[in-house]
Amino acid sequence: MNKKQNVLGRLIKRVFHYYGIDCFIVFICIVGQAICTVQGTLFMQTLIDDYILPLMSMPNPDFTGLYDALLKMACIFALGIAFSYTFQRIMVTVTQGFLRDLRAEMFAHMETLPIRYFDRHTHGDIMSIYTNDIDTLRQLISQSIPQLISSSITIVTVFISMLILNIPLTILSVVMLFVILFISRQVGGLSSRYFIRQQQELGKVNGYIEEMISGQKVVKVFNHEKMVIQDFKKINEDLRDTAYQAHKFANVLMPLIIQTGNVSYILCAIVGAIMALSGQFDLTIGTLISFMTLNKNFNNPIGQISQQINAVAMAQAGSKRIFDLLDQESEDDQGIVTLCRVKYVDGRMIETNERTGHWAWRHPRMNGKVELVEMKGDIRLENVDFGYNDDKMVLHNIDVFANPGEKIAFVGATGAGKTTITNLINRFYDIQKGTITYDGIDIRLIKKDDLRRSLGVVLQDTHLFTGTVMDNIRYGRLDASDEECIEAAKLANADTFIRHLPNGYETMLTGDGESLSQGQRQLLAIARAAVANPPALILDEATSSIDSRTEKLVQDGMDKLMDNRTTLVIAHRLSTIRNSDCIMVLDHGHIIERGNHESLMKEKGKYYQLYTGMIEMD
Repeated sequence: MNKKQNVLGRLIKRVFHYYGIDCFIVFICIVGQAICTVQGTLFMQTLIDDYILPLMSMPNPDFTGLYDALLKMACIFALGIAFSYTFQRIMVTVTQGFLRDLRAEMFAHMETLPIRYFDRHTHGDIMSIYTNDIDTLRQLISQSIPQLISSSITIVTVFISMLILNIPLTILSVVMLFVILFISRQVGGLSSRYFIRQQQELGKVNGYIEEMISGQKVVKVFNHEKMVIQDFKKINEDLRDTAYQAHKFANVLMPLIIQTGNVSYILCAIVGAIMALSGQFDLTIGTLISFMTLNKNFNNPIGQISQQINAVAMAQAGSKRIFDLLDQESEDDQGIVTLCRVKYVDGRMIETNERTGHWAWRHPRMNGKVELVEMKGDIRLENVDFGYNDDKMVLHNIDVFANPGEKIAFVGATGAGKTTITNLINRFYDIQKGTITYDGIDIRLIKKDDLRRSLGVVLQDTHLFTGTVMDNIRYGRLDASDEECIEAAKLANADTFIRHLPNGYETMLTGDGESLSQGQRQLLAIARAAVANPPALILDEATSSIDSRTEKLVQDGMDKLMDNRTTLVIAHRLSTIRNSDCIMVLDHGHIIERGNHESLMKEKGKYYQLYTGMIEMD
């Protein structure tokens, strides 16, 4: 789909796609309501010319005909009310249902986006799409679009009725209509431009607020309250400026249109009175009064349409941001290799649905056969170059060989590329050059879900979700039993502190686990990885937030967790990686040293300097 296509057109097309029948009924109701309204206006001519004036001249007037006509009009007005009520009720269903479906589609699509998207967009700005931008669509669908349709139909039906009543006065009304349209276009165009900018500035404000809320402790630690207040004032002032300009023109527009419409009404009244008094064009008093009412009904929809210009402009800006999100390309995943459970029968692997604790890669081959490759945790990077941008590489010629069950450690200064390597293994990013294999299979052939399911990850920045402690541990494997979660907590030495919580494993956590210490949160993250029971582990500064005393308690659990598993460790505390099978020292994206602790200490190179404290890690 062409991304330059009108976003409102795409939006309306989606509404009709999901709620086509409802929209058709709404359209019929709007047409019916407009016809009933015009019919009531035309009745003024009949009422005056055919009933009121003749009855005034009768000595003994008979009101039977008038009663019948009034009853008929009452039925027409009741029908108009029914049409109005029906389409309003349906629009509530259509609006809320569509916004629900759109939010669900946005969220589902967002979950398919690569990490790169979230690196480039603030969380607050993304949240603004789900709240402010979605809300602009609510007003557009529930009010603006029905009002635009109703006003357009009213203009057409009223115009035809005016032509039937009196052509010269109709021409005068049309001339004044063009004057109103000219004013609407000039003033409304300026207003729309600023309303679009207002939505963009609102996203910036939300992004800044979200960032400051999440970083409030850092702000207070460094006494930056005054600075962030000043920064917020500037961003907030930018929003005020654009909102002021938008509403300034919007508030001026409606009075201008109303007054111009009044001028049109007065001109028609003067010209019509002259024509009626002179007997030209057979213009009767009833016809003139009816026409004057139609004149109002002819100009009022223009004002109503102009009122919706701002809402349409805001919805256009909101729709653009929504479709920008929906148009983002999902993670590329052309993998064909999947994980499967296996059991061994007579020394052969057989695929099964039983929970055997054994896994294999299900690898379809060109000849149509399926090969089962035992999942061991053999991870290799060969001649890997990578850059977040193609013109700037951050990793150069990286070779890593992790045999099943080995512990590989990465050390180096911040920004050396340690975490980037682990992100490549997870395929959060794709490499520009080289190969990465898992049990001899290129990871580009493995479905990303299955690849990541096979890797247990403990990140430096722990995130806990709103829910119980048990729920957060079970996040590592959703089908894990309570007993398995408790065993995982014991393995990570988290069981003791959990049982001291108010409700133990059923204690509710909120605000990213703010009631827990950083070390306790890290222990839960380790337990989460343990319950996943993967053949390979990635520990990114997994003990960075644990004090020395807690570290000793955790180390035993970590050793059990890493037993017989391929483990990639990133650590600032070099004491935790002394027993690694291989330690790799990175510097500016290059591996400059590799070997075990003893061999690297003998070399007295960069690792020796880091370990002895001759130079700082950062």
